[in-house]
Amino acid sequence: MKKQSNKNTTHTPDFVFGKKNYIVMAIGFAIIALGFILMVGGGSDDPNVFNPDIYSFRRIRLAPTIVLIGFGIEVYAILLNPNKKKK
Repeated sequence: MKKQSNKNTTHTPDFVFGKKNYIVMAIGFAIIALGFILMVGGGSDDPNVFNPDIYSFRRIRLAPTIVLIGFGIEVYAILLNPNKKKK
């Protein structure tokens, strides 16, 4: 036998992540995008001319570090429990 459902009850969707998770994810995505933006450039218009700017501190050390920090924030956002109450 099938159960009759009450038409007056509204079903609210259950989301995996809460609002806090999405905020932290957006921050992580912004930091990752910033890292990739910092990696841009350093090329040369003439293929016969070498531009040593490609090996600058910003492109070799800073930008990849910022991208990794952004990925760490994304992992934190996924593992964050939005239902946890503060004491």
